Amino acid sequence: MPRTEGLQRVLVIGSGPIIIGQAAEFDYAGTQACKALREEGCEVVLVNSNPATIMTDPHMADRVYLEPLTLDFVTQVIKRERPDGLLPTLGGQTALNLAKELAEAGVLDKYQVRLLGTSLDAIQRAEDRDLFKQTMQEIGEPIPPSVIASTFEEAYVFAREVGYPLIIRPAYTMGGSGGGFATDDRTLRDMVSRGLKHSLIGQVLLETSVAGWKEIEFEVMRDANDNCIAICSMENFDPVGVHTGDSIVFAPAQTLRDAEYQMLRTASLKIIRSLKIEGGCIRCRAP
Repeated sequence: MPRTEGLQRVLVIGSGPIIIGQAAEFDYAGTQACKALREEGCEVVLVNSNPATIMTDPHMADRVYLEPLTLDFVTQVIKRERPDGLLPTLGGQTALNLAKELAEAGVLDKYQVRLLGTSLDAIQRAEDRDLFKQTMQEIGEPIPPSVIASTFEEAYVFAREVGYPLIIRPAYTMGGSGGGFATDDRTLRDMVSRGLKHSLIGQVLLETSVAGWKEIEFEVMRDANDNCIAICSMENFDPVGVHTGDSIVFAPAQTLRDAEYQMLRTASLKIIRSLKIEGGCIRCRAP
């Protein structure tokens, strides 16, 4: 939990509709956040558009708003409730995007709302594909050949240089929304067009595909004092290319040699520290 000194009222943003990549884990995490904040003496205001969640039960927060998670509506909630802090990091991609919109629209500054947990800069560095790529290069972590594209023409030039298959990842999306694999010019055009529509900033990352690689995940947490811990390792039964939400996952990882485990654990801690994330989850993939 973020530090709560000086906070009397905190606005918690939920994840909205349950979708692959943004589902029950956010409901559970958001519920625990509401309980922890109230134990710290904070008044909790919750906004979530999905009534079929535990966190929207009346006893979980002091006030619950079951309304659309949009910039206009949440602005009205902030204007009415005047929270001291905003906690967006336990509401999935929906809450992260909304926090970014609120900050850029000047709403947080206008009503003097403190962003709790991971900073806006850290969110941008993790979610903006170009900034994330630059960060990985700065800390010496290997990444597949990639390019940032805002048009199909830019994507096509890259495809000619490195060949197919390629994976397309829209910026500021979660759970594969708008992304996919391109195996030829036709699917590339379809994927890039869809990805640009889904991306909050009209940007997609094209990478050489690693479909078929073993997929290993590390749950890693970091606090404001740069203390980090690897909670656990996980191994997907299916390789990269099958979404985690559709795959069986084992914890801890079952087939890694110790050297591989330590390499991925070290990389995860290195990455979360470079991004300055407070809380969070880092995923690594191994061939």
